[in-house]
Amino acid sequence: MKYSATTVFLPELSMAGQAELLSGLGYDGVELRVRRVTDEQRAKAEPSSWGYHVNDVSPENFKEKAPEIRKILSDHGIALAGLASNAACTDLEQIKNLLEGAVEAGAPFIRVGAYSGFKPDGSQNYWEIYGETVAGYARVLELTRGTGVKILMEIHGNTIHPSASLAYRVVSNFSPDDVGVIYDPQNMVRDGYETIALALQLLGPYIAHLHVGAHRPAAGEADEKGTVSWKWEGCRMAEGLFDFPVLMRELKKLDYQHFITIEDFRAAPAKEKLADAIAYLKSLEE
Repeated sequence: MKYSATTVFLPELSMAGQAELLSGLGYDGVELRVRRVTDEQRAKAEPSSWGYHVNDVSPENFKEKAPEIRKILSDHGIALAGLASNAACTDLEQIKNLLEGAVEAGAPFIRVGAYSGFKPDGSQNYWEIYGETVAGYARVLELTRGTGVKILMEIHGNTIHPSASLAYRVVSNFSPDDVGVIYDPQNMVRDGYETIALALQLLGPYIAHLHVGAHRPAAGEADEKGTVSWKWEGCRMAEGLFDFPVLMRELKKLDYQHFITIEDFRAAPAKEKLADAIAYLKSLEE
């Protein structure tokens, strides 16, 4: 298996610092956050996962920074696994910028989202979002085909693709040569879980990347009618709700060749989280 980590949870490190950390812990690659940051976010003193990053790579400056990124990663023996971008499939201007940088940096994929999210209260219409998303992906493919860069849809809550089958419903409109899915276990324990073997067999050639991390449910207070509210807390993969031994077994059956990216947003030292994650996953390969 090939292991990488997303720089989304490494906001305080430079590109060189991120590459040095991952290389030293035995990682094979890095999934690079390339996102727009507001002036308000930049003004805050402390870097944060969802705000300003010391390694400040945006769609607008990515192409310019790509040669430096490629050199730093090469010097540390780290591959660019892909781009942790957050562009919607209808934002063609942003996707053009991401694509130019991806080609220059050698990134194999760009994460591209649906037309919009989906509110849990059902106030939005699934069919409208689905139609606009399929049409949006078709327009994006007019840009990406022939470049060597795929567009990937991440299984994620509060979207119209929180499960393998609902993601498949979108991407199956296109060739797996052009479009793929990011299988994300820690998202699916909260919304969209399906039997692992079933989900992976369904996705088949569309599986192009994995995100792994863990959550577990914790009971909250009961209301006046006795209904208990639940929340989800981050934890080690070995202690989470998802069955990672089964996942690794099924990936071996499929001869999975792509990256497995660590995502861990707990308030703990990054080196500690990364060392624990790769040690655990490698132990499951034995």
